[in-house]
Amino acid sequence: MPTRGEGEERVDVGDAVAPTNAGGGRGRSRGTDAADRGRAGRAELLRLLAPELATHGFDLEDVVITRAGSRSVLRVVVDRDEGIDLDAVAVASRLVSAALDAVDGDGLVSGPYVLEVSSPGVDRPLVAARHWRRARGRLVSVRTRDGRQLLGRVRTSGPESVDLTMDDDNGPAGAVTRISFADVVRAEVQVEFRTTGEDPATGVDAEGEAER
Repeated sequence: MPTRGEGEERVDVGDAVAPTNAGGGRGRSRGTDAADRGRAGRAELLRLLAPELATHGFDLEDVVITRAGSRSVLRVVVDRDEGIDLDAVAVASRLVSAALDAVDGDGLVSGPYVLEVSSPGVDRPLVAARHWRRARGRLVSVRTRDGRQLLGRVRTSGPESVDLTMDDDNGPAGAVTRISFADVVRAEVQVEFRTTGEDPATGVDAEGEAER
């Protein structure tokens, strides 16, 4: 049976990091290639954690296992419609820890590990309908299968397409273009300066006071 080693858990949102006292180690699996073991462990972690997080309103976006000296770093990325703050990440962290403690973790994470639970970065690719829904009002860059490079603001989105209010460089200001998700090669949210009175769907300024 695997034994719990010295460890720590860290939860973060953006640059905010909150250390906690939880953590643990998992026994080292033998007889398999390290890379294969890592892929198998990641797949098993996805199967284990996704349903538990979903019951509490979280989407499991990714699981990444890396080495940091003598320990592994298990990074679990979560999101939800209400957004992610430190309180939400703390809840998700407790759910992940409990799920890991409830199973024999041998082979999931090799050796002692640090758990990090975080929200997705602002520049993460938009690859699912829920990503577009949560990006409403954000400026996005889109590359399509026919070679177009578009810049526009997410106005509305559905299960199969998105409506973008186009940037001036892509046509008449305020023009709305519908793009099918099947035609998108890559799409990313753009970091920008916005104003406090800006309409999130149209980007129209109402007050003119700048904020990051």
